[in-house]
Amino acid sequence: MHKYMRAIGFSNIANKKELQKLVTNVIIEGTDRAYTSIGEHNLLAEFCRDFAGNESGVLAGIAVCGEFDNEDKFTYDYYFPYLRGTHISSEEDVSVERHAAQESYAGVCDDIRLGVSLIFYLQNMIPYVKAQNSGVLPVKGTTLTLSALSLKGTIMMPINKSEKDLIRNKKVSMNRNQLMDAARRGDEEAIESLTLDDMDTYTAISKKIQKEDVFSLVDTYFMPYGVECDHYSVLGEIEECSICKNKVTNEEVYIMTINCNDMIFDLCINKKDLYGDPCAGRRFKGTIWMQGYINFPN
Repeated sequence: MHKYMRAIGFSNIANKKELQKLVTNVIIEGTDRAYTSIGEHNLLAEFCRDFAGNESGVLAGIAVCGEFDNEDKFTYDYYFPYLRGTHISSEEDVSVERHAAQESYAGVCDDIRLGVSLIFYLQNMIPYVKAQNSGVLPVKGTTLTLSALSLKGTIMMPINKSEKDLIRNKKVSMNRNQLMDAARRGDEEAIESLTLDDMDTYTAISKKIQKEDVFSLVDTYFMPYGVECDHYSVLGEIEECSICKNKVTNEEVYIMTINCNDMIFDLCINKKDLYGDPCAGRRFKGTIWMQGYINFPN
């Protein structure tokens, strides 16, 4: 079983027979279906069914992918749990690569706010394959909606900040983003300025950390985690939080909107896997599997 199934409320599937029954249910009663041709005789298909969601329109469910042959027989290939977010996380250009083992895709987005190349699992691969078959790639003007599933998380209290601190932090962030953008274009002064800023930050933190806790100094972070390229360790502020039930299992899951390094995305975690009481203003710390939905222009 896909280990992130428990994040959307399927933690008690005992064997492959129960899993196959669930996959068959998604194919038969799917709330969303998409198709596109691959080759001359085969049809690529994706069936999605939502099992949980909140009032903001964030939906969690399962997607089943496979192919129809020329005799209209469907062959199941793979499935994955998803969380369909509602926020525009990035407007940067996205590049996409196919996974080696199956007809699934990974996306890469270089957003200056994170400081790393963001790699995510592509949710809407059918529209991408259609665009690829039509020869219209790369598509300009796309936006990216990110979402994440988590198996383990902790709720932390926020750092106490005054209005003046918030204004100063916003100015510092804007200035750093401008320098990062200039550095990407090869501006040597910007590169030097960023290097000096990082050295000053390292020196300041090295002194403070001897007397203060690291999480009272670090407000938010976004770092690669483990050996899989779309897994991350994050610390971010909770902007919205709701609890909902899986329609089939009645397991309770939290759906939260997270602000991490000024990037906003939705996150889903099983209530049993979250330590602490989440609410807006507090912080979420945990490991996530990052997914993304490319919003192609009409």
